[in-house]
Amino acid sequence: MPADRGPGWARLPGWLEGRPARVIAGGFVIGLFTAFGQAPFNLWPATLAGLALAYALLGAAPSLRRAALTGWAFGLGYFGLTLIWIVQPFLVDLPATGWMAPFGWFFMAGGMALFWGAGFALARWLAPAGRFGWLAFAAAMGAMELIRAHLWTGFPWGGPGLSWIASPAAQLASLVGAYGLSVASFAGGALLARAVLARRTRPLVAFAAGLAVALGLGALAGRTTPDAPAETARLRLVQPNVPQALKWQSDLVWDFFQRTLDLTHAPAAGAPPDLVIWPETAVPTILGDYPELEAEIAAAAFPARAIVGIRRLDGTRAYNSMVLFAPDGGVERIYDKHHIVPFGEYIPLGDLAGRLGIHGLAAREGYGYSRGPGAAVLDLPGPLGTALPLICYEAIFPRDLRAAPARADWVLQITNDAWFGTFSGPQQHLVQARFRAIEFGLPVVRAANTGISAVIDARGRVLDALPLGTAGHLDADLPGARPATIYARVGDWPLAAIILAFLAIFIVFRRVKPVDPAAADR
Repeated sequence: MPADRGPGWARLPGWLEGRPARVIAGGFVIGLFTAFGQAPFNLWPATLAGLALAYALLGAAPSLRRAALTGWAFGLGYFGLTLIWIVQPFLVDLPATGWMAPFGWFFMAGGMALFWGAGFALARWLAPAGRFGWLAFAAAMGAMELIRAHLWTGFPWGGPGLSWIASPAAQLASLVGAYGLSVASFAGGALLARAVLARRTRPLVAFAAGLAVALGLGALAGRTTPDAPAETARLRLVQPNVPQALKWQSDLVWDFFQRTLDLTHAPAAGAPPDLVIWPETAVPTILGDYPELEAEIAAAAFPARAIVGIRRLDGTRAYNSMVLFAPDGGVERIYDKHHIVPFGEYIPLGDLAGRLGIHGLAAREGYGYSRGPGAAVLDLPGPLGTALPLICYEAIFPRDLRAAPARADWVLQITNDAWFGTFSGPQQHLVQARFRAIEFGLPVVRAANTGISAVIDARGRVLDALPLGTAGHLDADLPGARPATIYARVGDWPLAAIILAFLAIFIVFRRVKPVDPAAADR
């Protein structure tokens, strides 16, 4: 047994003890298994079981260096499968960018895994003897998840807490957010490992009690009904299903535009819509360049208003925008996306990168985008109330919703997920939108180019949706909101404070044991 591994850490089977190559390979495989908790699989027990095995691997690491490498291997497997969709944008123009796909996958998955490698090392450093190791693991990994969500604009995609969407426990996000559920997942997995591998009753009781409470409270919370809106607003979501590889081909672009117009003015099965919603960049022109096309959009939606995704120029700056057209074709509201994608919609240090031949994926659409002024609330006419606009991956950031100047009546997301294929990316994006609904107690309406367009109630339940990869329109009533949730009021600050407090306690009371110098090099 390694000299610096204390008795509090869960132990692995003997065939893995002292075999670092097997432990590292095992970490990768366990990471793959853990990723089955994410969409499209949504197997939340896989998340708990995988995190339990990962915690056991951490206990087998004989040094901080080995702990970091084990955590990185685990993260590489986890994010490697969770983010497998990241190769799809490179395959849109296969001759030009296809060769970049494996490198893009490795750098994205490997980069995300660095945070988990740091979390594993921090957990071992905080609790070298394993005493309260499960708590150190939860605090360390929770800290890394919060850092991952904010550093360099952040990328919180694929957190373990998102796997709970298929269980009643997802409703607890209204209290602690998706990040809080991730921290609970780390703690639960560690307790499960100690209960099974160390054959201890107390951790098993704690794990079972915590799981029962989470599922029970979530089930109770999910039984409440959101408030009915004072007036019923009718929406039409338009899903043209335009393949990204064909979207900008000159011989097809106007056919796709006509398809979108046809879906807009198709007869309504029930009451006519008050608002027609097109996806991100659904209009193939620049705002104001072709007024006659904008008049066609307004005419197709008449007497409803239309919100469309369109590119916009302001001097030398280009914006990825959402525009509200009045029935007469005039522009009533504009929202510019402000949380833009690094290396996708803009290139950091763009002048230098351009000289090196590095261009963002937005270059295929003719522009690199500028940041909009920030989160906003759109005041819409009549029963539509106020909407908080989000474009594409802005929906994965809870803080972008909390940054809005006022609480809206509903959340409106337009997106083009054609970039991300049909396997997992669009499904995971939908899960993120469902969590925003739960966290903030607001209905979320999303129009997606290739899917999944959906109407989500304030409990995160999908009331109606258009299938992925189909063209069509969806007419639905706008659901009501709930009162502001605890999470909507306080955000992640209490969670961050609790994590910092536990980290500080571990640091203050840490007892450093002598470590074999040779072990540090292994």
